[in-house]
Amino acid sequence: MLWSVEEGDIMATNFTVILPHRPGTLASLGEALGAAGVNIEGVCAMICEGEGVVHLLVEDADTTRQVLREGGFQVREEREVLVVEVEDRPGELGRLCRRLADAGVNLDLVYLATRTRVVIGTPDLDRARSVVG
Repeated sequence: MLWSVEEGDIMATNFTVILPHRPGTLASLGEALGAAGVNIEGVCAMICEGEGVVHLLVEDADTTRQVLREGGFQVREEREVLVVEVEDRPGELGRLCRRLADAGVNLDLVYLATRTRVVIGTPDLDRARSVVG
């Protein structure tokens, strides 16, 4: 098998947080989550139309939600995502995405997480789960 979905690790929560584009905002986010004991399992950050867009993969959604709310962070979206463990070798992302595409699954979010895992966001999580599970 080219990839695996571990029991209990298939679904996780992705928070999309909007930050001002200035020094220290991502540091403040990381510090707030760390102080609350939230482990960031995956992260993707970029500038889009002048604002910082950060995708956070976390296991503890409840604590994360509370930290973000209390810290005044702007949360654009909270959603379930699929987390798939892949081999660390050339072509794995292509093979995984091809299998999903051939099943008609349209992806709207993909980034890497810790332990060689791929985070997948799609409006059709059930179909995606059945394809990779």
